[in-house]
Amino acid sequence: MKPLCILAVSFSMVAHLVSAAEPSSGSPKFRAGAHAEDVSPTTFPAPVNGGMKGAFAKSIHDPMQARCLALHDGKQALVFAIVDACLLPREISEEARQIASKATGIPASQILISATHTHSAAAMTPAFQSDPDPEYVKTVGPRIAKGIIQAVANLEAAEFGWAFGSDPDHVFNRRWFVKPGQSYENPFGITTDRAQMNPGQVNPKVSVPSGPVDQDVAVLAVRGAADHRPIALLANYSLHYVGGNPAISADYFGAFAKEMASRLQAADQRYAGKPSFVGILSNGTSGNINGINYGSPLRKKMNPGEHIQIVANSVADAAMEAYDTIQWKREVVLDSEERELQLGVRKGTVEEVAQAKQWLETISKDADGQWSNRNAIYARETIKLTEYPDVVPVKLQMHRINNLSIATIPCEVFVEIGLELKRLSPFERHLTISLANGYNGYLPTPEHHELGGYETWRARSSYLEVQASPKIVEAMQSMFANLKSRSGQP
Repeated sequence: MKPLCILAVSFSMVAHLVSAAEPSSGSPKFRAGAHAEDVSPTTFPAPVNGGMKGAFAKSIHDPMQARCLALHDGKQALVFAIVDACLLPREISEEARQIASKATGIPASQILISATHTHSAAAMTPAFQSDPDPEYVKTVGPRIAKGIIQAVANLEAAEFGWAFGSDPDHVFNRRWFVKPGQSYENPFGITTDRAQMNPGQVNPKVSVPSGPVDQDVAVLAVRGAADHRPIALLANYSLHYVGGNPAISADYFGAFAKEMASRLQAADQRYAGKPSFVGILSNGTSGNINGINYGSPLRKKMNPGEHIQIVANSVADAAMEAYDTIQWKREVVLDSEERELQLGVRKGTVEEVAQAKQWLETISKDADGQWSNRNAIYARETIKLTEYPDVVPVKLQMHRINNLSIATIPCEVFVEIGLELKRLSPFERHLTISLANGYNGYLPTPEHHELGGYETWRARSSYLEVQASPKIVEAMQSMFANLKSRSGQP
């Protein structure tokens, strides 16, 4: 698919989309539209992010998609584009937002684009020793924009509702406290880290998880105002990913989307000729959360993809329980605020950079031309970070749909931060979508930085200043207040 062709189609649709977003006098004001656009690679083997070594997929198990949902309250819009990607760089996100904004008239600040964090997606940005195919990268932004534009073109009179379910069975804090007197060596030759990620089943060196989990399954849904046809369902769950498919795969995010379409009977022939239902699952605050209980000695061996479907079914169970409690509304008010912070970058000292260079000169690569030695891998990351600016922009958004608030952060956000934002929200309920509008690495709290562990180790996957999360939370408190003041609610 050629980007220039997509651009031409986009601009030709402008007049239609603007008129579509404006309901006629006397018609319901609230409208919704959805569309899923394929963003899979077409050239193989395709580079894949997700490990410390570069990997390649030879085929597609299930397609990568940009699952898009557009909402319009008669005055302003809010667009979600949830993309099957491990990491979605700011450059692709900004390109897609600008193309879509120009084509639809919707301000970019009212468009959010996030990655699901499937580890089986074609790479879109460099990570450790994995580099994307530059020709593929060129196609992604315009294809996401095409999905957004079509979702806006599909706007129709609709009803909206939200509810929260719970699925505690597949979320476990993956960082464990190292017991007093025990230690392990990190990639910088340091043995004082007091937290260890994924320590293995019943590891005698660790005691208990170092933090909580968030078991909420948030559900936002829209249906046709006239026929009550399911248009789209957007869920949010704080689980890192599942994994298990060696080929290109949307992981449990894609399996959930298919499962919800089936459970809502959204492919029913009664709806022939209407836009297809779109199921969507976004990633919550799962930076330190995975689906493995390391406190249990039992781990059932599963076939590739089997665990993905188990988790997708379980989360769909919780989503359906929530869906059945939704109180549908035709009067919907949207509001959005976007802010950009300048946050510091953690870089190695002169001595640490010198040590990194020495390790790279003395540690041999494997036969595949890559390092498996962690000292060398992180030494390479230390050198790569010397090329970064001292401060980087971090884009934040806060949205309101009636009495529900939604935050976006361009990081792999620790669960403690998501839980804090839920406590701070002045609205009835809150959810946070991570990995949105760019990628700025892991976002641990300062307390977790003190504990150390993988998510804090200096690399392109974790480079923001130690005080980044308090600064982000402070900014979001201000954004909460602004949305609340404009809401007219007490």
